[in-house]
Amino acid sequence: MQVTVNRSDVQFDPDPRRVIARFFYLDDERSANIIRRVLDIPDDEVNIALSQVLRGYSKRHRNISKIFEKHFEKLTDLFKTLGIDPDSFDDMKKVLIGSYFTKEYSIESAAIFNPSIVEHPDQTELAPGEKRVIISFRATGEGHISSLIFRSGVIDKEDNFLFEPAGTMLDEAESIQRHVYQKESFIRKLNEMQSFNNLLPLDMILAPLAEHFSYGELKNCIQDAKKTLKLSATKEILLNEIIWLASSHYDIEFSLDTATSERVIFPIAETEKSGIEDARFVKFTGDDGEVTYFGTYTAYDGITILPKFIETKDFYKFKVLPVHGEIAENKGMALFPRKINGKYAMLCRIDNENNYIAFSEHINLWRDAKIIQEPRYHWEFIQIGNCGSPIETKDGWLVITHAVGQMREYVLGAILLDLDNPEKVIGRLKTPLMIPNAKEREGYVPNVIYSCGSIVHNNNLIIPYAMSDYASTFAFVNIEELLNALKNSE
Repeated sequence: MQVTVNRSDVQFDPDPRRVIARFFYLDDERSANIIRRVLDIPDDEVNIALSQVLRGYSKRHRNISKIFEKHFEKLTDLFKTLGIDPDSFDDMKKVLIGSYFTKEYSIESAAIFNPSIVEHPDQTELAPGEKRVIISFRATGEGHISSLIFRSGVIDKEDNFLFEPAGTMLDEAESIQRHVYQKESFIRKLNEMQSFNNLLPLDMILAPLAEHFSYGELKNCIQDAKKTLKLSATKEILLNEIIWLASSHYDIEFSLDTATSERVIFPIAETEKSGIEDARFVKFTGDDGEVTYFGTYTAYDGITILPKFIETKDFYKFKVLPVHGEIAENKGMALFPRKINGKYAMLCRIDNENNYIAFSEHINLWRDAKIIQEPRYHWEFIQIGNCGSPIETKDGWLVITHAVGQMREYVLGAILLDLDNPEKVIGRLKTPLMIPNAKEREGYVPNVIYSCGSIVHNNNLIIPYAMSDYASTFAFVNIEELLNALKNSE
């Protein structure tokens, strides 16, 4: 049974004008030379030089002088090495020095792709049949560094998209706060989750830690304990669990005067310095009815990948934390929008080839997974994976999938999982739902269409998708037609 797919005319193309101001640092010697040269400039020339840079960049950035000041403050260690008191400078000279340690980065000059769509937290002031949405994208610029960006818009009752204009006064988070632990409460929490004290001498193991400590200090402490204590393999696993259960996270917050399209989550932690990739957002409803938006993404440091969670309630304040456990080692983790039988549920692909499902009592600790789908048809012989979180329907959990076949062509498919037992596949398309058309085949990575999350509106499944890792667009599928095809497929 063939399913009709209607492609949209809306397209998101890379825009090199969308830039952020990043900290720019050379080696210590060259940086010291820059500072010495600025210090030698007469005061009247300082004013001229600063006026010129402010005139040229104040219309490209929100409060560029504040950014220069922040970047000046990052030079504290260098000033100590040079024996210079930075507080001895006047404000003009501080801002001018900061400008030399700032560069523009075009966040999406190379690509804007792999979109995910969710319902906006604010559904006020809408006409009947309209829905406000937020779409996340993977944006890639110079050096192929990927960041996370957003656009908001309204889908009307005819499924027309009305998007806010893409802002050019982009902002990174106004504040970044890394988590610090309190030892007593941390040990108490560990024993609430699992009785470690009956199995491990926690007081002795954690003794080197101060009353307040960071995640990095905890990790070093555990590594030292492994070296000095003679522990069985089982107890070494328990030591790993202490690290896993610790929420190594940071909180970021954007200014309230930023538009959705002006917020950029650029790599912050060392584990993601080369990219934040393929965020899959889902509107998650807790047992108490409280709504939280969770996203799973892949952190890339240039060598290894690490799955991470990002959570928010309003898309202004975000918390980022890693995903731990034996199966948290590959791309494509996608959270179900609610608990199932009292546990969190997650789709994943732990072997680069098949689709799996996992369950856990803790949202950032995943230990075991069960295979639910293997390549069966010729267009998916290389690998299969999910294209975002499952969508709950009356007939089952609808999962849009991707598959790779001949010529490394990426196509979209679909499966249907049992509502009460999503380990069971009750429907599966025998032919692709979508394949790249002539227009979609050309791009940075040819012959690829890919999505990170869809939404249902007005009885249509709306699939945002990327075209050859370069630009993004949408497709519409009647949800009843798709469900009927899936129910009659097996």
